[in-house]
Amino acid sequence: MKLVDDHIKEDLKILFVGFNPSIRSSETGHHFANPNNRFWRILHEAGLTPRKFEPAEDAKLLDLGMGLTNIVARPTKAADEITSKEYKEGKDILRKKIENFKPQVVCFVGKGVYQKYSGTKNVPWGRQDNPVVPDTIDFVAPSSSGLVRMRVEEIVEIYKELCEIIHS
Repeated sequence: MKLVDDHIKEDLKILFVGFNPSIRSSETGHHFANPNNRFWRILHEAGLTPRKFEPAEDAKLLDLGMGLTNIVARPTKAADEITSKEYKEGKDILRKKIENFKPQVVCFVGKGVYQKYSGTKNVPWGRQDNPVVPDTIDFVAPSSSGLVRMRVEEIVEIYKELCEIIHS
């Protein structure tokens, strides 16, 4: 399995953080590449991108002030294959990335990602009261996976809150 490169730079408006790359993302080298993943549709419908990007265009998010990374770099078929050791190491690496690159908002794509990162059990959707890294906004959004049972319209409404944050 090949790793999927981060798309990250200093002073991003939003850094999106997933669990880890899917097998399809590993094969293509692009984030959220599984055809059943709704990430690119959600970003567009929430007003974060001017059109629906394709996974192969993931690096173009940087031009819009947005970046992509994962809490764990190793691709797997499912998030439940990630070990506790990988989460612990990934949490430390992610925190360093956030401290170094200083995004305005860190959007965790899935409650479970934020729970693993923050150690917090009860996590509401949206902006979190106590960010892990000071002077950064932690934001929890639903996973864009096609396995998530929420209606895509409900997910889009939560992602729209990101527009309000970065434009305020």
